[in-house]
Amino acid sequence: MSNQNTAAPEHEQTTKPKTVKFEVLRQDKSDSPSYWEKFEVPYRPNMNVISALMEIRRNPVNSDGKKSTPISWDMNCLEEVCGACSMVINGRPRQSCTALVDQFVQPIKLEPMKTFPVVRDLIVDREFMFDSLKKIKAWVPIDGTYDLGDGPRMPERKRQWAYELSKCMTCGVCLDACPNVNDKTNFIGPALLSQVRLFNTHPTGAMNKDERLDALMTDGGIAECGNSQNCVVACPKGIPLTTSIAAMNRATNIHMFKNFFGSDHMVD
Repeated sequence: MSNQNTAAPEHEQTTKPKTVKFEVLRQDKSDSPSYWEKFEVPYRPNMNVISALMEIRRNPVNSDGKKSTPISWDMNCLEEVCGACSMVINGRPRQSCTALVDQFVQPIKLEPMKTFPVVRDLIVDREFMFDSLKKIKAWVPIDGTYDLGDGPRMPERKRQWAYELSKCMTCGVCLDACPNVNDKTNFIGPALLSQVRLFNTHPTGAMNKDERLDALMTDGGIAECGNSQNCVVACPKGIPLTTSIAAMNRATNIHMFKNFFGSDHMVD
């Protein structure tokens, strides 16, 4: 009897499962040094960065086969609405929930946004951005103590572009992309300038129009903008930030002349 070759045909041999390689800039505490750590996770079709981080959290073993700690990051809605999952992916700040791994060259490098203080790993403290919202009074002043009835109607043309401004998630991506937002300035950033335009446009919010413009004319206001236009490219919601900055530049100049000449604001 002749010997039979029992080896499996080449086309039947098991292939190595496809994986996705990550390099994550980690930091254990706010005051500890940062370090890079490599991970590799099984690939799935339509996989996004968040699902890869969840896989690493489920099995925190790095590429060297050593047991590690789960990566810390922020997330909430997973639908690019809350703005919580902002991070720098392959050098660009963006939302990780809509970042599909197929869009990136591997290894995919994940870093925390550099504009904000790091809390741990990919989590940053965006407190100064929220404090800036208080500074510019980014709300419509209605306390709800009694029924005010229907508010004044906005012209449809104005409502349409105001809606575009209202899409802001306060994610911080535009601040991270802006070279003028750094530790040497107090610049509040492009998102906040656009929010002033939004609330000054609102028929009721316009009651505090002068206060918001005054805030933009102080330290850290619109004078700190260098018009780099990185913000409008980076914004995940496509908000026309540079248009808002131009509008607020004009509005603050008019406001300055009115203050200087003592114009009666009641005739606006």
